Amino acid sequence: MIILNFEQIDIKKHRNTVVKFRKDSFRVSFGDTSGLGEEEEYLSWLEEKIRDLPKGFVLAEENGKYIGQLELTIRKYEGNDIGYVNLYYLIPEMRGLGKGKELHNYVMQFFENNKVREYHLRVSPSNINAIKFYKKIGMVEVGPEVDGKVIRMKGYL
Repeated sequence: MIILNFEQIDIKKHRNTVVKFRKDSFRVSFGDTSGLGEEEEYLSWLEEKIRDLPKGFVLAEENGKYIGQLELTIRKYEGNDIGYVNLYYLIPEMRGLGKGKELHNYVMQFFENNKVREYHLRVSPSNINAIKFYKKIGMVEVGPEVDGKVIRMKGYL
């Protein structure tokens, strides 16, 4: 089995890749990219977050090809610091092959290094495969948010 390499995102070097992956994640989640916002806004947000937690923003590489992306932050939720997954992404041809587990291992190590015991994410209710994966790795549904457009899920280290 090939172990994935994780490379910190460099906006100048990886701009096209991260924008492409972000757009595809929106298409998979919501059917189109209409709710995505402006590309420059995303890149500006990404740059700011990378300054705060560079190891939380990585591309997954295998055999010289980028196959996935993670965007991980620490934020407050109900008064506690939690880990938050902004983006869990694999290119279509890598889904269902066990690569998500490797991404998840990185996520767990990152949150452990940042001393949080709980982590959350939000997922589109129509993204059945993602919900199945999140449940398989031990996450549970907290409930709907944003007028039912997403479901908050949480897991523990």
